[in-house]
Amino acid sequence: MPTILPITDFLDPQLDIYARLSENQLLNRCDPQNGIFIAESPKVIERALDAGCIPISFLTEDRHLENQAVPFLERCPDIPFFSAPFEVLTQLTGFALTRGMLCAMRRPRLPSVEALCRTSSRLVILENIMNPTNIGAIFRSAAALGMDGVLLTSDCSNPLYRRAIRVSMGTVFQIPWTFLDSSWPLPGISELKNHGFHTVSMALRCDSVSIDDPKLSSKQKLAVILGSEGEGLLDETINNCDDTVCIPMFHGVDSLNVAAASAVAFWELGKK
Repeated sequence: MPTILPITDFLDPQLDIYARLSENQLLNRCDPQNGIFIAESPKVIERALDAGCIPISFLTEDRHLENQAVPFLERCPDIPFFSAPFEVLTQLTGFALTRGMLCAMRRPRLPSVEALCRTSSRLVILENIMNPTNIGAIFRSAAALGMDGVLLTSDCSNPLYRRAIRVSMGTVFQIPWTFLDSSWPLPGISELKNHGFHTVSMALRCDSVSIDDPKLSSKQKLAVILGSEGEGLLDETINNCDDTVCIPMFHGVDSLNVAAASAVAFWELGKK
């Protein structure tokens, strides 16, 4: 039988996990294997559950207990359900965007870099991308457009930050990903090549290959590397890749936002 726990006061300590813990506190950098994340909206929560993520508690608006919360009450009968009136929940930052439901969950164990390389033919590598919105958008495109996995350098924003999850529409649970260690770009790029990947850096260089060059899509294993929002890829990264790739542009525009560029790249290069 589900346990429904009414909340009437925004300062109730039972709301701390949703209202007063920072992303870094939820991540638990000292012990990330026991970290927590917050999934927002029924669709995202459903995708997280389908991926095997373990729920800790749910938080929903009172009026949703008889409609959109019902499938979760039935699916997770042993998990506490906190319910609160709208005027309490609107004090939660961003709650108006969640469509009425939140779920605190255990962070899943991430695969190894080796395992991801072994089981993928199209990989995305994100280098120092800090904006959670961009991370979420890139994951959504990667999942939709044929990529098999995502590797992130240690300075990237975490894909399980609330905004990244929300922007991705839960696709962070549908495509495997993990973090590279601190030894990027070398020996990281060498490891990709050892696993048979042809490495391409997305960069604006005079020696760049056009993204529609057929030699790229014909590669059996391809790793597409995208750089930070401001500086782009490190010179060392570009210099150690097999090819530098650019997207042809018009009207004097010289670049795209990294999330937009990723969608174009995945559509063209994700074809196997």
